[in-house]
Amino acid sequence: MKKVERINIIMRYINNRAHFTISEIMREFNISRSTAIRDIREIEAMGMPLVAEVGRDGGYFVMNNSVLPTVRFTDNEIKALFLAFMATRNQQLPYLKSRQSLTEKLLGLISENQQDDLVLLNQILLFEGTNPHNPDLLDLSDLPHPMLEKLIQLLLIESSLLVTVQEEREIKSYPIYLLQLYREKSLWIIEGFDLEEEKRRILSVDNLTHIEPFPTKKKVSKKKILEKLSKQEEMINLVLELGPKAIAQFKKYHPLKLSLSYTNPYQTTAVIKTFINVRHAEELTEITNWLLFLGGDIQVKEMPEEILAGVQERLSLFCP
Repeated sequence: MKKVERINIIMRYINNRAHFTISEIMREFNISRSTAIRDIREIEAMGMPLVAEVGRDGGYFVMNNSVLPTVRFTDNEIKALFLAFMATRNQQLPYLKSRQSLTEKLLGLISENQQDDLVLLNQILLFEGTNPHNPDLLDLSDLPHPMLEKLIQLLLIESSLLVTVQEEREIKSYPIYLLQLYREKSLWIIEGFDLEEEKRRILSVDNLTHIEPFPTKKKVSKKKILEKLSKQEEMINLVLELGPKAIAQFKKYHPLKLSLSYTNPYQTTAVIKTFINVRHAEELTEITNWLLFLGGDIQVKEMPEEILAGVQERLSLFCP
């Protein structure tokens, strides 16, 4: 460990303690007594108020125990932080406004040379979603849906929610237990368990119009919910094996409820296992069109007759 890094860590170690000894520092950081004393003296010179007590049980006391010098970043750490900021621009991420203030604070902590390096990096590196005519580190365009941050705040308190969504020409409300909130195909997706219909429900955050905690008479545990879903998902009727070309097509577009499981470490083959409600005409049409979109790089292991008939009918239009 470099000296600067070690001193930074020692400062944090002693700042959270009312009292410490040289022996403790030696053991904790695996350094010699002379190195420990030298580091403590440098920390004192930086302004941390330490009071030494002489004697057999002596050591150091930290006055007020709340004075921590300015954080020091290495050049690589600064670059890593700003590259992360640059890579996530225009990604509809929550808390972007807070990210702006954080960026400004970080800029105030670094030297002019480090700032010049960041400006240069910002000019030569372009990430997906970056406007090449305005590659600004503080660019906050393409803000997320206004409900996203409210949703996250509620989830930190309660997982049972009543969500209201705009579906085509009507507004519907669903009591759900939220299982996952994730981003896919440039959309924020809610994956939840419908507490009334007792089934998995996938909703887009973009369609949210209202959200509030849902008081339940009987508390449902996540473990029991996952057990119910596991039993439901045993009714799989569509199993596909995908090759690399089909995987590439899957990444371009797929129905929200489908997920991909890779079957080798190189992610060149995968499997899809799901249940298709063949009595639902819209779902049947969607999955038929999507299977044709995947192309020929698939192997069908299991498929309902209704889907097979739909695919064959569509193909007959092209090959009479």
